Amino acid sequence: MGGKPGRRQQQGEETRQRILDATIEIAAERGYEGTSMSQIAERAGVSMSSIYWHFADKDAVIAAVLERSHGRWFGEQATYRPPAAGQDMREYLITAVRDDLVALTKHPEFLRLGLMLSLERRPSEPAARAFYHDKRRESIERLEQTFVRLLADVPARDDVRHRLAGELALLVIALADGIFIAHQIAPDQIDLESLIDLFIGGVLDRAFERLDASNASEADR
Repeated sequence: MGGKPGRRQQQGEETRQRILDATIEIAAERGYEGTSMSQIAERAGVSMSSIYWHFADKDAVIAAVLERSHGRWFGEQATYRPPAAGQDMREYLITAVRDDLVALTKHPEFLRLGLMLSLERRPSEPAARAFYHDKRRESIERLEQTFVRLLADVPARDDVRHRLAGELALLVIALADGIFIAHQIAPDQIDLESLIDLFIGGVLDRAFERLDASNASEADR
């Protein structure tokens, strides 16, 4: 008697995961608008009542897919660790960005569906798209804080340093979007380490040039 509730709970979770897996497949094939609850039920091999037991509507299913994928991706991301004494900043950033992108390619549903939802124009704001945008903002803020810490010892006014850190964070997110899309189109042609090395090197060189120019401008006043 005592084991039955646990078994029912396990079966319910297995059904929920099948629903999410089916939703990922259909959304990748047909997009948000082309995905229906009946298609999800058929692909998952469950009844419509089973889907509505777990989810209120299609938007809730898509939001759950994004939440699961984000959790798996975020769980593999390297937590922030300050550079070791004497460690090259370029090397440090290349490693951190590469690790995050590798984790993202293993769990692509978050960015794939999130970009799809962002590019589709609809009069109402689905909960799924709102979830994606919230997590995207959190990623940008986390990156900005990381860049602030990394640039802390570079001579510059605080406002200049913070503004540059924000621009660098947006640029890294744009990099992730672009490399992710390219990897989805032609994974065999993408060398993540090489691309990130090239990109980060140029970004840091330009960032230091901008700080140097800001310092020179301040000195001339």
